Amino acid sequence: MHRLYIDMSFTLHCLCFFSPLNMKSFDTSSAVESGTVAGNNVDDDGGEKRTGTLMTASAHIITAVIGSGVLSLAWAIAQLGWVAGTVLLVSFAVVVNYTSRMLADCYRSPDAGTRNNTYMDVVRAYLGGRKVQLCGLAQYGSLVGMTIGYTITASISFVAIGKANCFHDKGHGAKCSVSNYPAMAAFGIIQIVLSQIPNFHKLSFLSIIAAVMSFSYSSIGTGLALADLASGKVGKTELTGTVVGVDVTASDKLWKSFQAAGNIAFSYAYSVVLVEIQDTLSSSPPENIVMKKASLVGVSTATAFYILCACMGYATFGSQAPGDLLTDFGFYEPYWLIDFANACIAVHLIGAYQVIAQPIFQFVEKKCNKAWPKSNFITKEHSMNIPLLGKCRINFFRLVWRTIYVIFSTVIAMIFPFFNAVLGLIGAVAFWPLTVYFPVEMHISQKKIKKYTMRWIGLKLLVLVCLIVSLLAAVGSIVGLISSVKAYKPFHNLD
Repeated sequence: MHRLYIDMSFTLHCLCFFSPLNMKSFDTSSAVESGTVAGNNVDDDGGEKRTGTLMTASAHIITAVIGSGVLSLAWAIAQLGWVAGTVLLVSFAVVVNYTSRMLADCYRSPDAGTRNNTYMDVVRAYLGGRKVQLCGLAQYGSLVGMTIGYTITASISFVAIGKANCFHDKGHGAKCSVSNYPAMAAFGIIQIVLSQIPNFHKLSFLSIIAAVMSFSYSSIGTGLALADLASGKVGKTELTGTVVGVDVTASDKLWKSFQAAGNIAFSYAYSVVLVEIQDTLSSSPPENIVMKKASLVGVSTATAFYILCACMGYATFGSQAPGDLLTDFGFYEPYWLIDFANACIAVHLIGAYQVIAQPIFQFVEKKCNKAWPKSNFITKEHSMNIPLLGKCRINFFRLVWRTIYVIFSTVIAMIFPFFNAVLGLIGAVAFWPLTVYFPVEMHISQKKIKKYTMRWIGLKLLVLVCLIVSLLAAVGSIVGLISSVKAYKPFHNLD
């Protein structure tokens, strides 16, 4: 079933990639210069006309927000308890939606109303100076870490399929050892193919598939927890979560609570790609209006699933809630449903990898096009005939560079399979500037809010509180990273 799933996913995405829509794609900067883009195909900034809608933007957001981390929120609630856990889930949803609306309003430059294609461009237009470089460091550092983390997480889901079948055949107490390295290699091969999708504007189909997968495995995790509750399986729960002296030590309670708060905060952090998503939208209706609606749809949908999964999982397992309801085997049966849910996670991460990686690809390619505009290797598109699929356009630089990047992220994931702990640290560092600080500062600049007014003080307090949460989460992540390194065994199978 594992092999069949990989083959089906690979075939599906290949067919989508080489669809007529994608075969028409090309490098817009060179096309505009040569005059091959004209008429209705030109947008207001001279580039290829954007056709994104509320549905496609919402799909991109849901793909970026509802990661497989939703299944770990039961563990987070177990550390914090019913009160603090639920309050934090709702609070961060409100904060993220609020700051995302600010960021959406800054997509157009304050002077001429021109488009800003990337987060760095937006910061350059409103704040300038070294803040642009700090934004780039936080954004692209976070994105690189996420692509490596997604490779690891997807392989864990592939491995969970093999282990579920093993447990079904040999019993739940059996020692089932499965290597995750072939799964990482398979994931990398799929990403090499999908990475040839030219830009963010062509990812809609992939994000819609990934969003459906998110709903599927989240619903399965919630449904299995609900079924266990209905059968009488109820875990030991507390208003304040795990009990010191019974479930954890005092220090463990502290660090795990910090880490749990961080997990909740960063499970909403899609601002890292918000501007790039907004840049896919059609100019009518105005992009900021559509983006605000898409953000509300994405955050509301995510919050509903988060609360369902987290609360149902905690009610079922109590203080013993696993780190992941599906891959850590909170449930063993029905094994075929566990297989399907983990396959959905893997498909979702296939799409999420592209949503996260495209800004990296575009950043490097834009810089290279600017540095070497006359290089045919970098700028020229070649029309090629592929048997059974017809004509498609290939750029050799895109082919080579993106392939090298995917291989790099896959190899790093293989060498450091505990990288998810590092990813938590990267997320802790990147959450505050990208989700809170820059949107608030640009909003103050855009609206010309005067210092020491009530609104100015309120916004600054929001920035300060979120900074404290980020720092505490970073400390918790560092403690978790140290534990992971101590238990690290290179090229060791997952037991």
